[in-house]
Amino acid sequence: MSIPDFAARPQLAEDVARLIRRRIFDGTYPAGNYIRLEQLAAELGISVTPVREALFGLRAEGLLTQQPRRGFVVLPVTRRDIEDVAGVQAHIGGQLACRAADQITDAQLAELERIQQQLEQAYAHGDHDGAVRLNHAFHRGVNRAAESPKLAQLMSQITRYALESVYPTVEGWPEQSTHHHRQILAALKARDGQLARDAMAEHLCAASKPLTDHLARLGVLE
Repeated sequence: MSIPDFAARPQLAEDVARLIRRRIFDGTYPAGNYIRLEQLAAELGISVTPVREALFGLRAEGLLTQQPRRGFVVLPVTRRDIEDVAGVQAHIGGQLACRAADQITDAQLAELERIQQQLEQAYAHGDHDGAVRLNHAFHRGVNRAAESPKLAQLMSQITRYALESVYPTVEGWPEQSTHHHRQILAALKARDGQLARDAMAEHLCAASKPLTDHLARLGVLE
């Protein structure tokens, strides 16, 4: 896996955290593995400050723990962890979709349809990075249409743990996600809040099983 050019970025801590999360969820950093602050900073060619900030942030997320004089160690990831996150996402995301249906504009709907078309093209061409970016844009568009910034902020925090970057590589998920996104769009077009809530909740809940199966095959889950 290639390492991003961290040294060229003004905001590093979240980039470092994203890299560490990816390594945890792809099995590069297994449970019990120690992450050495100075070693990782040297690998990435940056100072220890953003690495330290990233490690403390991941500790707050429950992915790492800190041991005195020994550094940060990766905690186990369990099937229940993934299912719990998906359940919370489904509840909050469903509420956001319901509110969006009540007030979404024609222009916002047109933008969501444009994003969805591009997302399907990214899936078809195996463009994983593009699919991650466009999927995030689709959900962000729904959340912004809800005009509920606190709920949207909570959703953003939870999504970090859900690790969006894994999904394009999960077998069968692009097709399933496309089907769900089209259902969500149909509910939003109909301005049907309950239908939008149900469609979004189903989409987010359904994500946990293919993800846990994928992580189990990689040997990440305990």
